[in-house]
Amino acid sequence: MAQVIVVGGGLAGLSAAHTLLERGANVLLLDKQGFMGGNSTKATSGINGAGTQSQQDLGIPDSAKIFFEDTKKSARDLARDDLIRVLTGRSGDAVDWLQAKFGLDLSKVARLGGHSQPRTHRGSAQFPGMVITYAQMERLEDLSVSNPERVKIYKKARVTKLLKDESGTVIGVEYIRNGKTETADGPVILATGGYAADFTSDSLLKKHRPEYYNLPTTNGDHCTGDGQKMAMAVGASAIDLEKVQVHPTGLVDPNEPDAKVKFLAAEALRGVGGLLLDNNGDRFVDELQHRDFVTGKIWENGKYPIRLILNGQASSEIEWHCKHYVGRGLMKRFDNGDALAKEIGISPAKLKKTFDDYNVGVKAKKDPFGKKFFSTGEWKMNDFFNVAIMTPVLHYTMGGLEIDAESRVVGSDGKPIAGLFASGEVAGGVHGANRLGGSSLLGCVVFGRVSGDSAAAYLLQTTGQIVQKAGGRLGALAGQLGGSSSSSSSSAPAPTSNNAGATSGPAQSSSASKEFTTADVAKHNKKDDIWVIVNGQVLDVTSFLPDHPGGEKAILLYAGRDATEEFNMLHDPKVIPRYAPDSVIGNHKK
Repeated sequence: MAQVIVVGGGLAGLSAAHTLLERGANVLLLDKQGFMGGNSTKATSGINGAGTQSQQDLGIPDSAKIFFEDTKKSARDLARDDLIRVLTGRSGDAVDWLQAKFGLDLSKVARLGGHSQPRTHRGSAQFPGMVITYAQMERLEDLSVSNPERVKIYKKARVTKLLKDESGTVIGVEYIRNGKTETADGPVILATGGYAADFTSDSLLKKHRPEYYNLPTTNGDHCTGDGQKMAMAVGASAIDLEKVQVHPTGLVDPNEPDAKVKFLAAEALRGVGGLLLDNNGDRFVDELQHRDFVTGKIWENGKYPIRLILNGQASSEIEWHCKHYVGRGLMKRFDNGDALAKEIGISPAKLKKTFDDYNVGVKAKKDPFGKKFFSTGEWKMNDFFNVAIMTPVLHYTMGGLEIDAESRVVGSDGKPIAGLFASGEVAGGVHGANRLGGSSLLGCVVFGRVSGDSAAAYLLQTTGQIVQKAGGRLGALAGQLGGSSSSSSSSAPAPTSNNAGATSGPAQSSSASKEFTTADVAKHNKKDDIWVIVNGQVLDVTSFLPDHPGGEKAILLYAGRDATEEFNMLHDPKVIPRYAPDSVIGNHKK
C-alpha cells in the first residue's frame, strides 16, 4: 500500500504524521535520533494562537488579522504574506486541535515580546513543548504497534538522499539504519529542523552567517541542516539562509560558563515581568522587545554579566520554571534586595533606585526604554528574587527551503517539486528577519498539518492507493486517533522495539531485586558510567545519554545523584517503562 515518508520526528513531523493518518494515508517516519522529539521538546514559553477558545474564555480580543500584523512587523516585511496568512490564520485551529485531539491543557495565555495581545498558550506545569510533543509522540508510537500496516517508525535511521525519477518527481529516500543502506518509496515530507548547530564541514551557518559561528547554541547536535542540503541537492530553492536568530537569553551555567550548548531562559520569564540588568544594576532595554532588538542592545551595552531578575510576584506566576532552573543550578534565589545587590556588586541604594525608577515608569506607563506592557505590583527590596546570568545564543534559523502555501517545496525554476513537501524549521520564508516567541511550535503544528493534507492529496491524485478517502476519520483507526486524553490508548499496547525503536515493559525481575545505596550510586558519576536515582529505582543511563532529547547535560547534572524531583517536574511516570526500561538496574536502598 502506498505511503508518505516523513523525515524527522519532532513536532512538525509528528503533526504531519497524525494529519496523514486522519486523511487515510499510511506513514513511514524516519528519525536519525534514537529518541524522537527534537528541539520541540525544549520549547519553554508556549504556542501562539489567535482567536482560540482559551483566549475567548479569558476575554482576550485577539484575531488572526492582529496576529498577522504583529508577525509581519516582527519579520521586518521580509516574510511572505501568503505564508504568514497560513501561520496566523490557522493558529487558533491548531491550538484548539491540540486541546481537543490530545487532551492538552493550554489554558494559560501570556504576552511575549513583539505581541500586541496575549496569545502564547501553555498549561499550568511542565514545558509546553515537551507536553505537546510527547502527547503526539506517544499516540503515534501506540499506533505503530496496534496498526503496523498503517504506521512504521524507524529511529536511528539517517536519511542521506532524496530519490527522483526521470521526470524530476521525488519518489522516495535513501537512508542508513543499523549500518545498512536502504531505500523507501513514496512522496516525502521533510521535517528535519534547522541548522543552528551546524558546525559541520559544509556548515550552512558558517557559509551564511560566519560571524555567528562561534556563538553558543540552544540546539541539539542533530540540527545540521540535513533536509535543506538534501533538497537543494535535487534542485530545491532556498530562501533567507542568512537570517539566523540569536536569542538574547541563554542561561549561563556558573560551573561551565563557556559551554557550547546552553539551556534557554524561557521568554515567558520576561513576559511575566522579569527585568534585565547589566553589571551596574541598570536596565538598558525594553525586555519585551523583539528578540533581535534585545540581543542587539545586550551587545551594544556591553556591560557583562547581564542578569535576568524576577521579583516575588513574577517568580510565583512562573514558579515551575524558576524551580526547574534553580534545581539545575542555572538560577539562584535571593531572600532580599540587599543579598541581590551584594551578588551584583553594587550598593543596596543603587539597586533600590533601579527598582524605584522602574516603579515610577509603571505607574506613569512611560518607560524610558519604550516598554508598553507591564506586570502589576511594585519592585521592593524586601522581596525575594530569582536571578540568572544571560548570554545571547544561536536559537532559530528563519531561512530554509522555499515552500508555497501548501507546503510544497519550490524548485530553482520557481515551480513546486512533485512529491516533496516541508514543514517546521526546515522551511524558510515564514518568519522573515525575526521570529516571534511562541511561533516555533505553532509553525510546526500548522505547517505539519498543511504538509500532511497536501501529501495525502498528492498520494491520492497520483496513485489512487489510499486506505480511506481523504478527510476520512472512520473506523477503528479513527477511534484510536481521536481520543480525548494525551494518555496512551488503553486498548493499545505500549510500543516495542520492533519498528518504533522504543522498548516497553517493567524492568527485569533480576534487576528489580538488586538494591543499591546512595553511596553506591554516587560512584557512577561520569559520562561513560552514569547512574541516577528516580522514584526509588536506580538507573544506569550511560547508553541512553546520547539519545536524551534534552541533551546530555540535562542528565549529567544529576550524575550519581537522586534526580527524582527534577524528573517528576518534567516527565510522566510512564516515560521510564516506556522508553528506557532496560536502564533500570535495581532499587534504591535508603
